[in-house]
Amino acid sequence: MSPRRFVNGALPALVLLAVTVAACGETGPELHLIDNDGHRLAFYVTPGSDATIVLDSGGGESAAQWTDLVPKLHAATGATVIAYDRAGLGKSDVVPGPWRVESAVGDLKTGLEQLGVTDDVTLVAHSQGGEVAHHLAQDDPELLSGAVLVDANLPQFFTDEEIPRLVAAARPHVEEAKKDPEKPENRQLLATADGFAAAHAAFHQVIWPDSVPATVIVSAKTPFDGSPVDAQRWRDAAAAFVQAGPGRRLVTAEGASHDVPAERPELVLAEIEAVFAARH
Repeated sequence: MSPRRFVNGALPALVLLAVTVAACGETGPELHLIDNDGHRLAFYVTPGSDATIVLDSGGGESAAQWTDLVPKLHAATGATVIAYDRAGLGKSDVVPGPWRVESAVGDLKTGLEQLGVTDDVTLVAHSQGGEVAHHLAQDDPELLSGAVLVDANLPQFFTDEEIPRLVAAARPHVEEAKKDPEKPENRQLLATADGFAAAHAAFHQVIWPDSVPATVIVSAKTPFDGSPVDAQRWRDAAAAFVQAGPGRRLVTAEGASHDVPAERPELVLAEIEAVFAARH
């Protein structure tokens, strides 16, 4: 999770049955409800070419995070653009218990399969979405033609030294969230906090495949603007990821905090277009 909000990466403390419910045409994306393992997930599809751009939100964020970007991406690339609500967010059903990246990956893969998307995906992931992206890329690299990781959680950040710092920093936020556990953002925080250390020790071992090119956008301020040690480790992790394999670029979102999609949308749009254009 990304630290701005606990699932936005690591929190300011830590970071099918496909049913078309509405076809809005030019007024907006089509809403598809996908059944997976007993719960329903909302996918929003703007139809285009066979090439697909998938937008995965940060922790605690629904697909609404990408509302302004979707029509611009579609106009610029002609691709099919898909955003979705992870379980418990937006129009997707709540799934009780701790958040598990494997379940999130299963939800995304099932949704794409039911929508007929089997390859040529440009994956865009913000914050906690970086964990989903990494597991998806490791498990099914043939699905992806490229990726843009927007101030995303990266395995290189979650070291044995860093994880306890994140857990300790998040503890006051977690205790406060327990006072109102049904509030959606609190529910997401608590679900992510449950088993955080073990889950992110495992995430540290995930390897991005060399066959999938990726651009990493790192925020200048990072999610840890008040902690120089953690902020530098966040930047170092982004640099280490880029250096670890071929076809990777590092871009700094100057002046931006962790919410890069909202604060530097033009940069995010340009980098997605560049990754997409390189393969099409």
